[in-house]
Amino acid sequence: MIERYTLPEMGRIWTDEYRLSLWLSIEVAVCEGWAQLGQIPPAALENIKAKAAFSWERVQEIEKITNHDVLAFTTNVAEYVGADAKYIHLGLTSSDVLDTALALQLTAAADLLLARVDGFMAALREQALEHKYTLQVGRTHGVHAEPVTFGLKFALWHDEMRRQRERLRHAREDVRAGKISGAVGTFANVDPRVEEHVCRTLGLTPAPVSTQIIQRDRHAFFVTVLAGIGATLDKIATELRNLQRTDIYEAEEAFARGQKGSSAMPHKKNPITGERISGMARLLRGYALTALENVALWHERDISHSSAERVILPDATITLDYMLAKATALVRGLRVFPGRMLANMEKTGGLIFSQRVLLALVDKGLSREDAYALTQKNTLAAWEEQRSFRDCLLADAEITERLSAAEIAALFDYEHHTARVDEIFRRAGLAEPGD
Repeated sequence: MIERYTLPEMGRIWTDEYRLSLWLSIEVAVCEGWAQLGQIPPAALENIKAKAAFSWERVQEIEKITNHDVLAFTTNVAEYVGADAKYIHLGLTSSDVLDTALALQLTAAADLLLARVDGFMAALREQALEHKYTLQVGRTHGVHAEPVTFGLKFALWHDEMRRQRERLRHAREDVRAGKISGAVGTFANVDPRVEEHVCRTLGLTPAPVSTQIIQRDRHAFFVTVLAGIGATLDKIATELRNLQRTDIYEAEEAFARGQKGSSAMPHKKNPITGERISGMARLLRGYALTALENVALWHERDISHSSAERVILPDATITLDYMLAKATALVRGLRVFPGRMLANMEKTGGLIFSQRVLLALVDKGLSREDAYALTQKNTLAAWEEQRSFRDCLLADAEITERLSAAEIAALFDYEHHTARVDEIFRRAGLAEPGD
């Protein structure tokens, strides 16, 4: 059954039917391992492999009596196999099956998420290259700072997602651990060679040491990485939401024909996709906390973790899968307004070039403190009197005795702030052929 499973939609990974199909694959692989050691007759193994099956509806019926999911499952399998079912689940504890199956589910989920991350990074890269030189004011504390380019924002996000992808790859490998070691992990009733066969067959790595369960630090790391990716998506969504604000309006989510933004105000176009991403990132952070709480269990195990995991693991992977799909669509469909970016940059009348004036005065021999005070005096005048910063400088004798009109004009050059963009893109691995 495992071989037919390639790359389904995320939701299918967490269906009851699929989970039980993994259980069956594990139980059959265990029988194969025992047969290789001469503990199961070859004819019995062939019978098990030919007849082993389950009915989800029947398992549910039995579980109403047993109140134990794995026992209900093995009872149902025995109904298909017959007398040779005595070899099924030989020497195992329920968590051998549960945790090994969970490792397969999480590995498959990670593969889907890695594919989603790749698609999202491709969208970020496209925008980074398209807007590599699209000038935009940088903002710190929400206040205009110095010019940047819109493409640099996407280059930054692309680089952050590269790091997140690597973390997810590591988390996938960390959680890709199986265990067939028995009731408290001592292999007292199952040979370690059986575990090696099962894990090799299913593409897992045997946990070097386990108790009755695979240790939950692995799962906590996995969910925390998902929450970290969600935090990056939240960061990107928050920035794009801010840029869509009416008083900024430098970018805008795609707005489909026929779409409505408000039941009351027909003019509204709201950043609902970004808001949805930000909201769902909060869910992931909550799931990460729960996963961390699951690490500390009593002695060789208790089951306080399992009920929480039945919620947080499917939900966290499905949530992030959805968020990545939405974020990719948001970035690909983004409307960008370079003219508005330029108009916003010019709102402060050139104040964004104040550092260049400061440095030019230092270059003329002033101390940094005196140069700062002289520059700040003119920036405050420009702010308070709503005048051009350049005009203020030209009217200040202390400035003009050190800087000529041509030198002052040269300080208000946008290209000065884009001179290193190519170098940054090369460092970020975003250089195009020929750059």
